[in-house]
Amino acid sequence: MPTASLRLVAATLHSTQTKTRMPFRFGIAVMTEVPHVFLNCTFEINGGTFTGIAADGLPPRWFDKSPGKSPQQEIEEMLLVIRHAVSLAQQLPAATAFEFWRALYAAQMEWAAQRGLPALLAHFGVSMVERTLLDALAKSHGTTIFGLLKHNLVGMDLGALHAELAGRQPSDFLPSQPLQRLIARHTVGLSDPLTQGDVPAGEELSDGLPHTLEQCVQFYGLRHFKLKVLGDVDADLDRLRRIAAVITRLCGRDYAFTLDGNEQYREFPRFVELWDRIQADGALRLFFDKLIFIEQPLYRSVALDPAVAKIREWRDGPPMIIDESDAEMADLERALELGYAGTSHKNCKGVMKGAANRCLINHRNAVEKTTRYQMSGEDLVNIGPVALLQDLAVQAALGNASVERNGHHYFRGLSVFPAAVSDAILAKHGDLYTPLDGFARLAVREGELAIGSVNSAPFGLAAHIPMDSFEAVSL
Repeated sequence: MPTASLRLVAATLHSTQTKTRMPFRFGIAVMTEVPHVFLNCTFEINGGTFTGIAADGLPPRWFDKSPGKSPQQEIEEMLLVIRHAVSLAQQLPAATAFEFWRALYAAQMEWAAQRGLPALLAHFGVSMVERTLLDALAKSHGTTIFGLLKHNLVGMDLGALHAELAGRQPSDFLPSQPLQRLIARHTVGLSDPLTQGDVPAGEELSDGLPHTLEQCVQFYGLRHFKLKVLGDVDADLDRLRRIAAVITRLCGRDYAFTLDGNEQYREFPRFVELWDRIQADGALRLFFDKLIFIEQPLYRSVALDPAVAKIREWRDGPPMIIDESDAEMADLERALELGYAGTSHKNCKGVMKGAANRCLINHRNAVEKTTRYQMSGEDLVNIGPVALLQDLAVQAALGNASVERNGHHYFRGLSVFPAAVSDAILAKHGDLYTPLDGFARLAVREGELAIGSVNSAPFGLAAHIPMDSFEAVSL
């Protein structure tokens, strides 16, 4: 049965600085270091007390791409939305987790609109509190995140989020069991070297992990990829040809990939031009036979504008999904109406929202007797010891089999955290992590992640992560 009563009674926030092993370029940003925060919230649930944890990096230039804001200003705003969500949550007793989340979502949205903060950013704060709640709730029920969603212990009213799902339960749409293995879809960043010849002198890495795309394919056994484009058609075509040459040489025809438009196009015809030139290139056309979908080529301000996003009129176009444009609950329905094929799931956009969106996608596929509609598992340099595991747990519960993972490529495992963190993770998650030079690194084997220990934990994480080595941040 869903929870009868719950309230937030205490919360703490901690932070640490993490540095990448190589620059990560995405869209308009290049990241070499980023704060990583841990939120612990204690809830009173049905008379008992349970503590849940959530964590995430604070990457500038994704939640808000306003050119006038500095990276530090964006980091401060990410902390602001977390603080405000916690403050609101402390005033919101509710009967079910779903009611608690919806009330918090609505209050945060109203506050953010008054301050001119983007919805995607505002709901990141909500998602941090939501994740701690789901962790605590799973512990209170003695179950897992899959159990909470499958058996609707959160009290989710699907019809309140998507009217066409009224009267239905998550179990009508979600898998009967969580996936036990996930395909790691490797991101090829805009500045990532493809072969050793692309590595500038003096920038070679010798830290026990692969550096170039060529090395990554061989080291991890990769076969799924995510390719990013810059918005310069000629430059994009040249890089795609070079990437295709590496992948086909090492993988033959045993590969698949997605193309990330990175919001680089403000005019749809300009993106169509890129696609037409791909199709006119014999080698690239053959390579693109393995395309799964294209992700968010249009800038978020125009991606859901019917006057710009003429997706449905593009009869011979590939499947396209939204990512950054999926900021509010109605955005997936708007996207499907325009002709998009689906959306992404990231925990930072909301777990219950993602579950409801997956139910809608599966419903549409069943009603229309198609497999056109898709949900993709995506990632923005997501790393352990908490965020990665919780995200994998949700992806497995929703049935998202191919999941973009790249945090392990840009960070040297858990070496950015104290050794005690690696010890705790290796002790509880030895299927997902493996030792390297005294710390834990993600174990991608034959291009896949084994997540049995993740699925067995309340919400992805079975280990206790001590906070005493991190900086306490005021709430």
